[in-house]
Amino acid sequence: MSQVVHLNSTQEKSLLRSLSGIQFSHILDVMIMMPLAPMLMRTFDLTAVQFGVLVSAYTFMGAISSIVAAMVIDRFDRRRVMLWFFAAFIVATALCAAASSYHLLLLARGLSGVFGGVLGSLVHVYIADCFAYEHRGRATGKITAAFSVATVLGVPFSLLLVNHTELGWRAPFIVVALLATVFLWMAHKAIPSIPTRMTDQRWSRTLVPMKQVLSNANHWRAYAYMFLLMMGGFTVIPYITLYSTLNLHFPETLLPLLYLAGGAFTFFTSQWIGKLSDRHGKARVFRITALLAMLPILAMTHVTEIPWWGVICITTPFFVFVSGRFVPGMAIITSAGIPHLRGTFMGLNSAVQSIGSSIATLVAGFIITINSAGLLEHYNIVGYIACAAILATLWLVGQIRVGTEGPAKH
Repeated sequence: MSQVVHLNSTQEKSLLRSLSGIQFSHILDVMIMMPLAPMLMRTFDLTAVQFGVLVSAYTFMGAISSIVAAMVIDRFDRRRVMLWFFAAFIVATALCAAASSYHLLLLARGLSGVFGGVLGSLVHVYIADCFAYEHRGRATGKITAAFSVATVLGVPFSLLLVNHTELGWRAPFIVVALLATVFLWMAHKAIPSIPTRMTDQRWSRTLVPMKQVLSNANHWRAYAYMFLLMMGGFTVIPYITLYSTLNLHFPETLLPLLYLAGGAFTFFTSQWIGKLSDRHGKARVFRITALLAMLPILAMTHVTEIPWWGVICITTPFFVFVSGRFVPGMAIITSAGIPHLRGTFMGLNSAVQSIGSSIATLVAGFIITINSAGLLEHYNIVGYIACAAILATLWLVGQIRVGTEGPAKH
């Protein structure tokens, strides 16, 4: 339904590999901040709120850039925009590695967010433009697997460099920049050109697509759904490493194993969830996955005494189901946009996604405190907030119309 570019099987595989590489790069750039929390807080003497601001800088600036991009993105060839933004993202990530103070790192993270935030939406625009609706669950599942690869390979390898080289916390950003350079070359070879379909190129008409997108009630339902998706995860995710190391006494040297286990399982389950979504209905599979996600969320935010292997037994299903919601969820959202306005629609969706994760992280940062004994407090409250957001998505997902095919299949 409403695909713009028709590719053969070989071209589809090459495109998915390139999009997965781009997704891997900016996901790893976000993910690596979580396990670096103890090191960064020691190095720069940060509070929980300051660390929350550091994490939110990426997503907040990503929201601003996504809004600006949404105004103009449908005026340009998608391939050109993708490649230029990816190149700029690589430069910004390298600047993170060069930061010598908290404020310089904060500035560099914000700059990374300016470009990384738009990349995420462009990846899903390409999926919607190049794959028919009945195959988007599978394609989205493969793209979501990039999260797993970032977790199972990128994060553990980066942490090994942190622990065993003189580069310290800078190592992960260097790794991301180098890998992204390779993926940029792959993308240059594989990503097809998708010319603009705007017939009126006058700059005075720049805001017209945005007005058309925002005048559609279905789009607003999709954006509310996206916001709640982020609240259901990013209230808890940024502080998992801190809670595990401070409260559960999980050894920092075993953090690579924690992410390795979660990512390894998620690599397979995300693709499996994608196939189930295409076969049994995206809304139905989303509801089941979301309900299952609440179990490890509540367990993670309430457990107080548990051995190190018990922590991994909780975080692994946490990664599987919390990230698994996004496979059918993003397939539904990408199909909710009007085809000729998809670039603008997904650009604004990326802004909503960034705003949602920023607010979730900051809200949790203000709720969570570190007591005199050096332990995190009130993490359980954050878990309740995440579950409340998830419960709201269970109803809202059925209210979203996917193109001309009616509400998302139950």
